[in-house]
Amino acid sequence: MNDNRRSVVTIGLPGSGKTTFLAALWHLVSARDTDTRLQFSRLGHGDVSYLNEIVRRWRSARVQERTALLGDRIVNLYLRDRANLEITLDFPDVAGEAFSTMWEKRECDPSIADMLRDRGVLLFIHADKITQPVPLITNVAEACDAGTTEGDDQTTKKWCAEDAPTAVKIVSLLSMLREPPLDVGPQSRKLAIMLSAWDCVSTMGLTPAAYLARRMPLLDQYLRQAVDCWDFRIYGLSAQGCPYDKVGAPQSDAAKAILDQKPSTRINLLGPDHESHDLTAPIEWLID
Repeated sequence: MNDNRRSVVTIGLPGSGKTTFLAALWHLVSARDTDTRLQFSRLGHGDVSYLNEIVRRWRSARVQERTALLGDRIVNLYLRDRANLEITLDFPDVAGEAFSTMWEKRECDPSIADMLRDRGVLLFIHADKITQPVPLITNVAEACDAGTTEGDDQTTKKWCAEDAPTAVKIVSLLSMLREPPLDVGPQSRKLAIMLSAWDCVSTMGLTPAAYLARRMPLLDQYLRQAVDCWDFRIYGLSAQGCPYDKVGAPQSDAAKAILDQKPSTRINLLGPDHESHDLTAPIEWLID
């Protein structure tokens, strides 16, 4: 049996959808009721009870517990590609707070630094929770002149790193991954950007790439100018189908409707050239 060891690391700020993706991915490859480019072979080291718990919540349309409360988890999956070669997929489910700390304090735990040296990177961004830059002073002045805001009554807030725009944080994180000690050397690195909760913004009628360019022009320009030579693709990801309810809360009508569907069909992935339920597609591209 041939064994091609390929690793993919997941990164993203708190609440960006990493754990939900892992739950939906584990359901897909274990249920085997939907065609996927990569097939489940076996489970390596890792916490099976953790996988089963997040899948249980996902299937019952309940919000996941935050990874920060559970602690970082490393899941080791063996998948089989279309050439019948077995691939080892190390999937660290690291709390988003770890990446916030990298931005805010320029600190990184050594164990996380080891994970971040993988060639393939899955970057999660919650499409409906993007912090925008503060208005330009010229825009504020124009609004004051138009009488739409009370400029003299505006209170100033002391700036802190936590309040920075999402695009600024993401570009900074990606730049760190292309510098020592987190860089992987002269070879290229692949980046799959997963715009999670895509169902919440899909009514705008934009492609994922066009949406990112409109909402995060700094990130779009950083990637397209090849500042750090990322080979990238952008995906719109709806891993739930609707907002999920908290554990113990009454089930919403939307969640009840979701429960009537086959779980695998809740998943929708809009890629650069196709739309499917297959969450292994970006992973296959990353490890190719």
